[in-house]
Amino acid sequence: MAAASGTQAVDRAAGLLLSVLEATQPPSFAELQESSGLAKSTLSRLLSSLERHELILRSEDGAVRPGSALTRFAHSRRPTDELIEVTRTFMVELSEATGETINLAVLDGAEVEQISQIDCTYLIGGVKSGDLKVPLHASALGKVFLAYGADLPPGRLRRISTRTITSRERLLEELEQVRQRGWALADSELEPGLIAVAAPVFSAGGDVVAAMSIAGPTLRMTREVAHNYAELLVEQAASASEILGFEGTTNNDAGTTTVVPTGGRVGAA
Repeated sequence: MAAASGTQAVDRAAGLLLSVLEATQPPSFAELQESSGLAKSTLSRLLSSLERHELILRSEDGAVRPGSALTRFAHSRRPTDELIEVTRTFMVELSEATGETINLAVLDGAEVEQISQIDCTYLIGGVKSGDLKVPLHASALGKVFLAYGADLPPGRLRRISTRTITSRERLLEELEQVRQRGWALADSELEPGLIAVAAPVFSAGGDVVAAMSIAGPTLRMTREVAHNYAELLVEQAASASEILGFEGTTNNDAGTTTVVPTGGRVGAA
């Protein structure tokens, strides 16, 4: 009986907290009593407990608002934390399947910001990026964002290596291929001897909110190997997109619609 009573109290307190968090305006004591159906004494006791733990705050006008503990938690989380959490399992699976470096990146202006990485499992040939930011046109991650609407910087495209694509016309042709097949490739374009494939992670609204990549040395990760890895990558990125609520329709800069068929491949609608 004590255990049942304790569980009931937790359920009631949780319900009250949700009512406060989901309300469009801070509810009053009377409004919470009406919505919960609790006796005044029970409601007062539960609210006092929530207030002691800084989960709610009762104002002088009687309104009940989220407490400072919830505010501190909200401010402690970065906007990218959810992306890192959602994609982590799939990044681990890619790491175990390939042994190469796995990266997660977001768009930061005219650059790619890598926000999460799983290191290469080989003794040599790993890719260390840390908080590295790289130009969009010279990286597989960047090409993903460009393919789905990110703007190219004005002026001449900077040559990073001897194989960097500096022709806008050629780059636009490659970005069309990215949209058609669902993944991007950069072979020694950012750094000689470094090859990478990247795939988009979509939000529920169909926008690219992140990109995942597999990167390694060309001595081990040949183009043929990279193409095989790309199939695995697209599958894992698609699974992450599904968790974020994506159902198969994407947005791009031209205002047109692209549909992702079964298996995560991207093709023209």
